[in-house]
Amino acid sequence: MPLQKNLLDKYSTGKLLLISFIGSLLVIYPNITWLPWEVSLLDESKRVYHLLFFALRCIFYTIFTFILIKIDLKKIKTPSFPKRLCYNAMISILAFCIYIGLFTLLKVRIVHLGSLVLFQFFIICALCTLATYIYFLYIEKRKKEQEIEQLKIENLQSRYDALTNQINPHFFFNSLNGLSSLIRKKDDAITLTYINKLSDVFRYILQSDKKGLVTLGEELEFVNSFQYMMEVRFANKLKYNIKVDEKYLTYKLPVLSIMPVLDNVVVHNVIDTDHKMLVNIYMNSEKELVITNPIYPKLSAPITNGTGLRNLENRFSLLMSKQVRIENDGVLFHVYLPLTLM
Repeated sequence: MPLQKNLLDKYSTGKLLLISFIGSLLVIYPNITWLPWEVSLLDESKRVYHLLFFALRCIFYTIFTFILIKIDLKKIKTPSFPKRLCYNAMISILAFCIYIGLFTLLKVRIVHLGSLVLFQFFIICALCTLATYIYFLYIEKRKKEQEIEQLKIENLQSRYDALTNQINPHFFFNSLNGLSSLIRKKDDAITLTYINKLSDVFRYILQSDKKGLVTLGEELEFVNSFQYMMEVRFANKLKYNIKVDEKYLTYKLPVLSIMPVLDNVVVHNVIDTDHKMLVNIYMNSEKELVITNPIYPKLSAPITNGTGLRNLENRFSLLMSKQVRIENDGVLFHVYLPLTLM
């Protein structure tokens, strides 16, 4: 039980002995209050002997309490309070027998042997059982909390992986369509550059399953390759204007955050000679990455399941607990991606 071990490490043997000593003093408090009176009735020659006997009794109770706590914490694993109490009662009886035997050998008369002393042993037994039982419940509660937290993390990771995996096939088929168009045009130079850029894009996508958050600099570097492919595909009727100050390049956002927004522009808009598309990417005063484009709606609604931006919103919510903002005024379409420095 690593959690219990870590908590026990906080309490060294010295600290446990101190706790045991304080506990034993509380239990034998009646003896402490009687001590001045008992000493006053003794001859001077016997007073030192009586005080030594009292000190020995304190030491014995301290050791007994210390051993009982140690056994409870390390050896008794049952969650049942009655069973723990029974185990401790048996240990107390054994300790009581040792106590009597020790002082019998020393020929010391034990005052109130049948009442107070026995009562004190069982008070120590009950208090130690209760304290360690509460500690045991605390450990179990912490373990459950850790297990729940671990399950949450695993669940988030599974959901994030599922969201990321939705991106790959969608982009894959669009890219192949662009490549097949270039091959038909038989422009080898542009086709080779397109393939190189496509390779960079796919490498980034395939490595994305190992990443959660990436820097804005990494995302924009990826966008450069993506940008070339889109501009070639649409014969320069689609342009990107990227203006981001270098001081923002270390800010972070979920991997593959920009691509779904750029892809959304292509899916939902007419892009031709009469409707040239300019996509602006810049930072606003609220440290959000803004991606904006004019709206040229297609005559017929595109065939899409709408997972692009919804996927993006879910990933921001999972990884950053922040919301993506989308604004559509009928003329311009704005997407605001929140960034973080964590």
